[in-house]
This record gives sequence, structure tokens and C-alpha cells, in this order.
Amino acid sequence: MKKEKYQSKFSLRQYMLSRDFEIYYYKDLKLKKVAPHTHNYYEFYFFLEGNVSMKILKTAYPLKPGDILFIPPDTSHQLIVHSLEVPYRRFVFWISRDYYEYLLSLSKDFGYLVSFALSTDTYIFHTDRVSYNLTQSLVLHLLEELHSDRFGREIQLNICVEELLLHLNRIVHEQNNLKKEGEECSLYLNILHYIEAHLEDDLSLDRLAEIFFVSKYHIAHEFKDNLGISVHQYVTKKRLSLCREALLKNRNITEIFQSFGFKDYSSFYRAFKKEFGISPKKFRDTQPLKYD
Repeated sequence: MKKEKYQSKFSLRQYMLSRDFEIYYYKDLKLKKVAPHTHNYYEFYFFLEGNVSMKILKTAYPLKPGDILFIPPDTSHQLIVHSLEVPYRRFVFWISRDYYEYLLSLSKDFGYLVSFALSTDTYIFHTDRVSYNLTQSLVLHLLEELHSDRFGREIQLNICVEELLLHLNRIVHEQNNLKKEGEECSLYLNILHYIEAHLEDDLSLDRLAEIFFVSKYHIAHEFKDNLGISVHQYVTKKRLSLCREALLKNRNITEIFQSFGFKDYSSFYRAFKKEFGISPKKFRDTQPLKYD
């Protein structure tokens, strides 16, 4: 998968080499015991897989895929490994105090998550699959740029960091500030339920606007506000997830993409490979089959 080429060897180093930020992808099957420790920078930790907990101050948090942890400077924390039968995979994102202050000088919106966490002693945030897929996409974009030597790299790195940090702040803000407009919330949820039940049908913005008697621009705005992605991206991710499950059951590939709303094989192939980093046929041929 795309992330594997950016994998770093785990280090017990608890200080930054960079002045502003550092980001790593780790995957471990063997790991020495990590003692309780602190550091003088902000840490954002994105959990992908494993059987571990993170103890922050006096509380141990069992981690589930998609969890986001925030660890403030000078805050004691310790990894607790329950088992390494499955790989322990995570992204780790460090931001220096000076760089964080610089970002706050650009906009106070970059500070919502930190302020909320410190004022409520909340250090773990659960995400849904769509929200976390977007987080992972932003992280991979940052890693890709970090390891490149493309023109404008330094400017693009700052943009990537700002986009990722704003996304994290939006997740926390939206989890803790439910919309007062009940009708708007109801409309958004009803559209989600409709999409879930009609993934094989036409789910274009124009069609959804006809069904729910609202402007397609309004629907697009609701999705961007709530999920950070477009209706098309959300529908595609949902369809691909079901296609992936069907491939694991060895169903016919043509039957699969036609059943879940893809018009032709080429568009299904491109979307599947972009999402999972492998062709549909190769994925099916290399995975253990599931049986109903």
C-alpha cells in the first residue's frame, strides 16, 4: 500500500530533529517496552491497527482503528502493548510549541482542539470511517510531500500541515457543537440513510436534489461541512467498501461493479486502485476468501 513506502523504523527518541514538525508512519511486530515519558512538543497520534492502549496521565485508553489521540507537551503517557499478534500500526505527528504559536497567529481556529482537550481533559477522539479516511488521506499527502523534492515543496508542506490541523480541529468542533437547526441535521442524516440503502442507484447531486426537494448546492454544502468531502467522494468510498467485501467472497468482478453503481469496469478499476493501491483482480487473488 502507498503508506508502506514511507514507513520509519521505530525510535525511542523523544525530542524533535526538525524546528517545526515531524510525521512518521510506524508498523511494528516486535516492540520493546516503552516507559512513561513526556516531551516538550504537541503530539497527534492516529491509530490504525493493533492490540494496545495508551495511558495518558492516570487513564489508560484502549485504542480502536480510527482513534485520534492528542498528547499535550509535558504530559506523561505510556504505550501498553496487550498483544503483537497483529501489527501495531499508527501515524505520529509532532508540532513544536513555536510552530503551534505561529499557526495560532494565522488563525485561532487552529487552537480549538488543543483548548478543548486541555479544558476538559479529553485526549482521545473517535472518528467514523469516512472522517478517518480523509484524515489518512491528508496524512499521506503530507508524507508524500515531505519525501519529495518537487518545486514549491516548502510552501506545499506548510499548506499540508495547515490543512491537516484544520481538519482535526473541525472533527473535534463538530463532535462537540451539534447544529441547533434540527431540520438541517435531519436532512443530512436522511440523505446519509438514503445513500446507504440505494448504493446501486443514481446518487448524483441532481438526483438527490430531486428526491429531497432542496438545492443540489445546499446538499453539497452540507456534506462539505459535516464530512469534509463531496457527495461523490462519499458515495464512491461506500461503494468501494462493499465491492471490497464482495471480492473477498469471490463474486464475479463484472457482477460486483454493476451491482454497486459503477457504470463500467474502467471507472471501477481506477477508483478501486486509487482507494486501495491494488487492482480488483489482484486484491481478490491475494486475499483469503470469506464465506457467508
